[in-house]
Amino acid sequence: MACQGPAPRRLAYWQWGAPEAAHAVVCVHGLTRQGRDFDVLAQALLAAADGPLRVICPDMAGRGASDRLSDPQHYQVPTYLADSLQLLAHLHREAPLTVLDWVGTSMGGLIGMLLCGTPDLPVPVPVPVPVPVPVRRLVINDIGPTMDWQALQRIGTYVGQAGRFETEEQAAQLLAQLSVGFGPHTPEQWMALSRPMLRALPEGGYTLHYDPAIGVPFRAVTEEAARKGETAVWQAWDRITAQTLLLRGAQSDLLSTATAQAMTQRGPRARLLEFPGVGHAPTLVSPQQHEPVVAFLLA
Repeated sequence: MACQGPAPRRLAYWQWGAPEAAHAVVCVHGLTRQGRDFDVLAQALLAAADGPLRVICPDMAGRGASDRLSDPQHYQVPTYLADSLQLLAHLHREAPLTVLDWVGTSMGGLIGMLLCGTPDLPVPVPVPVPVPVPVRRLVINDIGPTMDWQALQRIGTYVGQAGRFETEEQAAQLLAQLSVGFGPHTPEQWMALSRPMLRALPEGGYTLHYDPAIGVPFRAVTEEAARKGETAVWQAWDRITAQTLLLRGAQSDLLSTATAQAMTQRGPRARLLEFPGVGHAPTLVSPQQHEPVVAFLLA
């Protein structure tokens, strides 16, 4: 789809199910990931749905099949929020929405919290567009208003390092090292998660799918700025009215136990589900992880 602001460009998304369905589940990935992360969840949702359903999994700006931004400083949450609002408006024009759910992993969860918790939209984003219908059910995957600073610094050490790999297997090995928090996966599951993360190079070999410049504004954030941002996100959290499920890797270094517990006691009073043996962030690939999400969204 065409996306406006900060410059006209293309925002790509993966669509599963019935394009005309009035019930849509939008799934948004983490900082360095892309929409194919939700292949397994999308298929599980469609298999369990009683009626027409469409599952929409965008590649956020600079990732996957979406266009890159000319100014790296725009790789920030206000841009992603504006793009998400335009995507929802586009989907609503194609086929009117009556039921809207949101699944957000890490960065996608942060976008979801702000989108759901700012009822006085339009917000101060480049191209403000109202949400066509309120989000009914919200799944937040391993992120909260307060994020551990050491974890953010850890992520900053590798975000934007696209690299070059001779084979898919070599790239998958590196991604496994960077994504140890994802927890155990079979070789087949890991390759399915890794292959969409790669882009073939004209001269041969592979690189990661995203614009290395996404790391520029991320690494520029100071601890003081991060703490100021927490206040705004907690304010948004306290205004959320959607039924909310909070997922946490039991060994997560980004979402602390204390923050997760606070999220169950204020705002939408989320139901908390923790996955043992997993850090940041659960991939929702195993049945133990995606089946509770499917049950929550289709209840």
